[in-house]
Amino acid sequence: MWYLKQIQIMSINLINMKKAKIYKPSKTAMQSGIKKFDKWIIEFITDDPGKNPLMGWESSTDTYSELNLEFNSKNLAIEYAIRNNIDFEVIEVNERKITKKSYADNFTR
Repeated sequence: MWYLKQIQIMSINLINMKKAKIYKPSKTAMQSGIKKFDKWIIEFITDDPGKNPLMGWESSTDTYSELNLEFNSKNLAIEYAIRNNIDFEVIEVNERKITKKSYADNFTR
């Protein structure tokens, strides 16, 4: 019986050692607004994508790849990952550089 408990503990540790990335999504080129991009996301990284034998689509037996968690701040996402023993990597945000443009600049330069 003790070996069954050891196997359960080992499987729990393997689940908790999942690799994830924490990032703030950037807007796509097709969107002009930035309203929906204020959340930080934890996305689990899948190491073993495979091919579905029936349809030929890419698939995986790892259901963590389908899970994205949203947080209001980077610190909340990091605290969640630490509390749940998730190995993570933080991808910092590249801030947008906004230059003021005027229609008159087309003619004065």
